[in-house]
Amino acid sequence: MSYINGKEILPDHVLEEIQKYFEGGLIYIPLPKESRCKWGSRTTIRKELQIRNEEIRQKKAEGSSIQELMEEYHLSYDTIKRIIYHKN
Repeated sequence: MSYINGKEILPDHVLEEIQKYFEGGLIYIPLPKESRCKWGSRTTIRKELQIRNEEIRQKKAEGSSIQELMEEYHLSYDTIKRIIYHKN
C-alpha cells in the first residue's frame, strides 16, 4: 500500500468533507465488500494449511498423541483438536 496525498486525487468538496471528520494524519480507505478477495486467495497459504492439517490428521490416525503434534507443529492443544475433529 502506498501513500497518496488526498489533494492529488480527491475533488476539493470531497476533501473538505473528509477534513470535517479527520484533520491531518493517515487514513485507510478499504475496498468495497464486493471487490474484496477471500482470505488466502492471492497466495498459496490456504493450500499449505490444508496440506498441513491433513498431515496432522494422518499422524493422529497413525497413533501420534496430541502432545506430540503440538510440539511438532508448534500449535496449541485446542488448535490440534480443532484440526483433528474438523469434518469436511
